[in-house]
Amino acid sequence: MIRLLQYIFVGIIVSFYFFTINFSFLPLSLNTKVILALFGVILLGYNGIVTRKILITRELLGAIFLAAIFSIICAISVDINHTTDYAYASYIVSFAVWLFAAYTVCLLIKAVHGRVDFYLVGNYLIAVCVIQCVLALFIDHNESFKILVDKFVIQGQDFYDEVDRLYGIGAALDNAGVRFSVVLLILAAIVSKNQSIRDSRLKLSVYIISFFIILLIGNMISRTTSVGGALALAYLVISTGVFTFIIKRKFIKLHLTFLAILVIAIGISTYLYNTDLDFREDIRFAFEGFFNWVELGEWKTGSTDKLNREMWVWPTDTKTWIIGSGLFDNFVYSTDIGYCRFILYCGIIGFASFAIFFIYNAMVFAKKNKKYWDLFFFLLALTFIVWVKVSTDIFLIYALFYCVDALNFGLISEEKEEIYEDSLLHPRYI
Repeated sequence: MIRLLQYIFVGIIVSFYFFTINFSFLPLSLNTKVILALFGVILLGYNGIVTRKILITRELLGAIFLAAIFSIICAISVDINHTTDYAYASYIVSFAVWLFAAYTVCLLIKAVHGRVDFYLVGNYLIAVCVIQCVLALFIDHNESFKILVDKFVIQGQDFYDEVDRLYGIGAALDNAGVRFSVVLLILAAIVSKNQSIRDSRLKLSVYIISFFIILLIGNMISRTTSVGGALALAYLVISTGVFTFIIKRKFIKLHLTFLAILVIAIGISTYLYNTDLDFREDIRFAFEGFFNWVELGEWKTGSTDKLNREMWVWPTDTKTWIIGSGLFDNFVYSTDIGYCRFILYCGIIGFASFAIFFIYNAMVFAKKNKKYWDLFFFLLALTFIVWVKVSTDIFLIYALFYCVDALNFGLISEEKEEIYEDSLLHPRYI
């Protein structure tokens, strides 16, 4: 029972990290991510005093350098354009906050489980996303619970109610969709690369059911989840060799279980679609493009129409193209499109440095274990795809990976050849 409570507590902390919220009884500037980061600073300082060294990898130093370069370029844009908009000029601060918060999360996982690795972090993220999806439905269908959540949690719920969108506890709109997408890819990687999971029908069923819960309800919360769903399915197809039409024996149980649960999910969804009005509206929103294609013969959604109609806004002068206008906040250009907002803010120079930063992060972990290079290729693809719709980044997942890697690095022999034996994605952890 104590162990179960420990796992639940860790799950709550992971959720506070991954789906940041503000409490109504705390200052707005003190959200859960910042609180975790403050604990991270204290813990890192304490460990530094005890061990007389600070654990930091060479790869992390490279990431710090690139984040600083991006921040400097944005600061130059702000200075040249005489604005006070430091949205991304202070990115190095946001970078540090994510990193210290991730350090707290990873240390807590290690304290409870005796180790911290990709598999454990991935499982907690999957569990948290499933619970967030369930919470979103519960908040939507239980007014008493909704009032309780809204009383203590500040997350812009007034706007969500205005536009009639589902939300969990910190999980809403495109930010939630991007995070769900990241976790769907991680889930696909865990299932396709872990033989022990594929050999257990129970474990395999739990993972695949989790996949469909996140994909289905996640799309009800944010249709950006469909990007991660499509990439995760592509990942499974490529990594299991289905596209060759020759299914290896070790993947047969995976495909049969996946198909069986897919049929069940379609059956349940069809029943609820015809009997539950709320579910019918939610599912039509989640898969609006599919319903328009079936009913109208054209794949389109209201959001994509709006993107194509009014949100492609580009600079109108050479200076802005090169170094930007130093303006980002308050929806100043009336566009959500990441490519437009980044270039309008810090120009092609700033955007290029930001893109290089994420290419670097993906390459770091792809090189750590070549067996999993495809996961990080897909995470990189996700980064560039979501920028078509929204200006966000997924460094929060890399922050966790950097901390996992740094903590494992500090536990191994100092012999050079053993440095990567306990790296983030070593097979013995998967």
